[in-house]
Amino acid sequence: MATPYSPGLEGVTAGISAISEVDAERNALIYRGYDIHDLVEHCTFEEVAYLLLYGELPTTREYAAFRQTVVENRNVPEAVLALYRQFPPDTHPMDALRAAVALLAILDPDRHDHSHEANRRKAVRLFAQMPVLVVNGYRILQGQEPITPDPERDHNASFFYLLTGQSPPDLFLRVFNVTQILYAEHGFNASTFAARVTVSTLSDLHSGVVSAIGTLKGPLHGGANEAAMAMLLEIGQASRAAEWVHSALAQKRKIMGFGHREYKRGDERARIVKRYATELGEALGDTRWAEISQVVEDVMLQTRRLYPNLDFPVASAYYLMGIPVPLYTPIFVMSRITGWCAHIMEQLENNRIIRPHSEYNGPRGRKVLPLASRT
Repeated sequence: MATPYSPGLEGVTAGISAISEVDAERNALIYRGYDIHDLVEHCTFEEVAYLLLYGELPTTREYAAFRQTVVENRNVPEAVLALYRQFPPDTHPMDALRAAVALLAILDPDRHDHSHEANRRKAVRLFAQMPVLVVNGYRILQGQEPITPDPERDHNASFFYLLTGQSPPDLFLRVFNVTQILYAEHGFNASTFAARVTVSTLSDLHSGVVSAIGTLKGPLHGGANEAAMAMLLEIGQASRAAEWVHSALAQKRKIMGFGHREYKRGDERARIVKRYATELGEALGDTRWAEISQVVEDVMLQTRRLYPNLDFPVASAYYLMGIPVPLYTPIFVMSRITGWCAHIMEQLENNRIIRPHSEYNGPRGRKVLPLASRT
């Protein structure tokens, strides 16, 4: 007997994983057994990246060695930067990033080795290179020269240095660290599942990542943070927010950054980032976005019983830090590359090609007429 069809595979268990658990009943999220609140409070993003890729939090020695490996692998081949220079200036950063990763697959020193150890080396290289791909790719598309990574800076500080050529305030680094940890992994989301489907054919790790980037580009997945900020900018001030949302809902417009299939009582990640975004606005003397966001949240809860997801508070937090809106989704890639690669390696460790059944609802019993008889 066929399994009943579930649109979007909602509620369907498509695999078993030891990487993360989304507990919808408790609105909780754990990475390899650790609650996200604990990780955000006590860990750097690099520690969490190590946890996802290696299965355990690093010791002091392992952490130092990992950070050194990341620094040594930051630089990307000149051929990748040359590729960026060939793109039209209006190229979407996610399209450019997807092409860059595809080229890295060809240039990777382990390209012919698909062992678990080689895949982990590829994953660490991609983790190290992603900020350089994201920021220097964007700089080139903006007609600017790329900046060479500073080996003395940690992963997040290196991102800001590449973007501005300067050191960011400590508060920026603290808030950015939180968002990177919370974006790093989230079960069988659309992009992660796409990556697992790709490598289930025994394709290579980079192909899985390319599939994931293409999936994340969509506004119903990674692009929601950019769309949420565009909405906040359009609203402009708190006094207009309620009327704007009611009007948008009446026009059947989707309010980006709200609702989540896994969380019916609110996304705990969003609650965490909201606190940091509020602190950031107060420190900078710019509470406008927090005020607008609160009105939008109130109206959405009252009218649709929908809570904000992670993308909603992240959008205004990044804006307050001066991060260009077109980089919001590529920054998501900088974080989620860890989860993607962890899932790719897990899929390959106990692989079976992912090939679900589809239910046919087309016509039956049709007969072929000779070509001359078809009108």
